[in-house]
Amino acid sequence: MRNASGKFAIRAGTASVRRTLEFTHAAGSPAEAPQPITRKPQIDAPMDVATVTPARLAASVIAVPPLARDSQLKLDTEQNTRLVRFIESGGVSTLLYGGNAVLYHCRLSEYERLLQMLVDIAAPETLVIPSVGPAFGTMMDQAEVLRNFNFPTVMVLPQKDIADPAGLAAGIRRFAEEYGKPIVLYVKHDRWLPPESIGKIYRSGAISWVKYAVVRDNPADDPYLAEILQHIPPEIVVSGIGEQPAIEHMCDFEIGSFTSGCVCVHPSKSMDMLRAIQRGDYEQAQQLRQQFSGLEDLRNEINPIRVLHRAVELADIAKTGPMFPMLGELDPDQTARVAAAASALREMA
Repeated sequence: MRNASGKFAIRAGTASVRRTLEFTHAAGSPAEAPQPITRKPQIDAPMDVATVTPARLAASVIAVPPLARDSQLKLDTEQNTRLVRFIESGGVSTLLYGGNAVLYHCRLSEYERLLQMLVDIAAPETLVIPSVGPAFGTMMDQAEVLRNFNFPTVMVLPQKDIADPAGLAAGIRRFAEEYGKPIVLYVKHDRWLPPESIGKIYRSGAISWVKYAVVRDNPADDPYLAEILQHIPPEIVVSGIGEQPAIEHMCDFEIGSFTSGCVCVHPSKSMDMLRAIQRGDYEQAQQLRQQFSGLEDLRNEINPIRVLHRAVELADIAKTGPMFPMLGELDPDQTARVAAAASALREMA
């Protein structure tokens, strides 16, 4: 929705109460995340609910945990709490629940319970970001649920099939308007959205930050990322493929931080890597990255979600339970290899 000045206005509230908040990003202006709409949440939020700024992104590796479920596939609050406490104990203060949590297949009927659990298990200083989608109808229904919570932003899971660039841009903007806050844009596929479109969405105020996760043989050679950064500030972009491309992304493209799944197995080691990159100690960062390679290589070879889900349990961090349907379990040989790699990573000094 555009107001009289032509700037994008985010709508908030229910059907009976509509308000607008104008976000005023200007082309070329310093990167500042838009201010959230002030509303009294219906459900208390002891976690960090402040606006996500570039400084906040740079303060922590962004952990992307699996989601523990019991034998009946119900959310397991005890085991999810155990995992979150382990991650937080290593100095990590940002949690992003998305692909590794298999939220692509989350039932809408359990979405509110999921959000409430995330609120309940996070420490006061921890920033928690859930995800929506990827189907448009699902995310619009999820926007209604999200209004009861005070999460500062939410990630839109990428939709590739039955979608095109113009429709994706329109759908993302429609969701941001309905949600009432800027979103995390997840760029997972090469040329998924034109760089100009990403810049336009950002300048409208609908983007909080961008998770960039396009896999390259050489992450330092990435024309798509370079073109995106001509339209948005690098400090609101996060490397979204774990430790492997993080050095190149942060050094060569000057982006702010990186996401990680393996951080769930050794959080302090991943935080050490982030700090080494930030202070320019790339030799130390390379050594730390190498320590993650055993488990990361298995994730690349087998499946990143399935391997991480089982690795957290095999390393005796938390009982993650059965793999969520639509994804299969590891076979015995794969399980043994993942167990060895996960245990080795956790035990590293």
